[in-house]
Amino acid sequence: MSEARAGRAWTLPVVAAAQLMVVLDGTIVNIALPSAQDELGMSDASRHWAITAYLLAFGGLLLIGGRSSGILGHRKAFTVGLLGFAVASAVGGLAANPGMLFGARALQGVFAALLAPAALALLTTTFTEARERGRAFGVFSAIGAAGSAVGLIAGGLLTEYVSWRWCLYINVPIAVLALSGTLLVPKVPPVPRAGRLDVLGAVLSTAGFAAVVYAFTEAEPRGWASPTVLGLLVGGVLLLAVFVAVELRTPNPLLPMRVLAHRVRAGAFAAVTLMFLAMFGFYLFMSYYTQAVLGYSPVQAGMTLIINAVVALVGSMLIAGRLYGRVPSAGLILPGLIIAAAGMFLLTGLEAGTVNVLALYLVPAMVLTGIGLGLVITPTAILATTGMQGHEVGAASATYNACQQLGAALGIALLNTVATTATASHLAAGSSISPNAASIHGYTVALTVAGAILIGCAVVSAPLLRARRPSAPDASEHREDAVTTSY
Repeated sequence: MSEARAGRAWTLPVVAAAQLMVVLDGTIVNIALPSAQDELGMSDASRHWAITAYLLAFGGLLLIGGRSSGILGHRKAFTVGLLGFAVASAVGGLAANPGMLFGARALQGVFAALLAPAALALLTTTFTEARERGRAFGVFSAIGAAGSAVGLIAGGLLTEYVSWRWCLYINVPIAVLALSGTLLVPKVPPVPRAGRLDVLGAVLSTAGFAAVVYAFTEAEPRGWASPTVLGLLVGGVLLLAVFVAVELRTPNPLLPMRVLAHRVRAGAFAAVTLMFLAMFGFYLFMSYYTQAVLGYSPVQAGMTLIINAVVALVGSMLIAGRLYGRVPSAGLILPGLIIAAAGMFLLTGLEAGTVNVLALYLVPAMVLTGIGLGLVITPTAILATTGMQGHEVGAASATYNACQQLGAALGIALLNTVATTATASHLAAGSSISPNAASIHGYTVALTVAGAILIGCAVVSAPLLRARRPSAPDASEHREDAVTTSY
């Protein structure tokens, strides 16, 4: 095996390890939070910052991270992101007070915003042949698809049997292994940059995205009608609108509008956003239902979710990864959305007295949603960067990650609000209704909404994701891709 080929072989496991860390941290701390709150003396009003600080820093800085990745060179940016993420994780594990934990979580988000787009860009520039790219992105996407559920499982196991601090320490050995492998990954030269950095675009995108994500996280405790939530949403949307106007006029944009303007890519972004919206709501309700209604321990609840994680791995690697380049992307994404929706709709049949819940409802729902997630995430990850050159690879990678973050934040806030509202209304409808029955009613209403969103996404995305092979773009795309921009 030649040195170059050996280096390419190392790229996938190294990138997969980093992707596991980033995705894992989106959920692993959720399970550990009650224990951390007790030990560090967090107030109920401030505890959410252990989650929010990570989401805000990660989501708000993704576009800057994508640009920085191109300037530094994707391998160097990847290495810096890994090292910084490991150090921030260790600091968080050593936290002696809430402020130290919140600061460490924010720092994790900063380095994740550099690491995530650099990882996707490394895959894009390393694997260029259609079939090998499909296999590589199948593995990468499988980690992303299963990582959130694995985070819940790992969080439960570590918190119950070791310590909540290991939910942060666990990143250190993973990062060390990935860093050692990074030395063998082929170098990717930096993108030459001409002109000034788009400072105004950086400020507007960071502030706008952070405001929108924070509004979503505050919607659950405050309600959607809260002046704070509405103010953050309106302000965030306005800032992002101004950002788009600036990007259209600046000669060296942080986010070239061509990344968003291509309709197939836009369809991929929409599909992954709404898939994450539905799935993060699904994970939330399955955690609540299995523990609060069925009486499962955190570990038992996590082991139920591992079915979804394993099937998502199969859907990403063995189905979507193998079929990529052989069938049109729409032939994977649209069925994936519909299959995941079927899993959501299946659970709407749950009732308080349902027997054989695991066999009749939970396992089939985990299988269907896992297959659907796997079929969607692999082709959308590939389409996000197909045809991109230079700095645009980092920008497209960052946008793809930003779509996932927005979908996850909105899914938790929106669907939880739907569930709590439906639960309260059901309880108010009659004194004979038990709290468990009301809770199940709330979950089923929210899952109905999630399933309907996925079906709606399939309908809207169908004309955007017209049947075509990603490896064979149409003539207009060739013309667009022939135009390179200096940075």
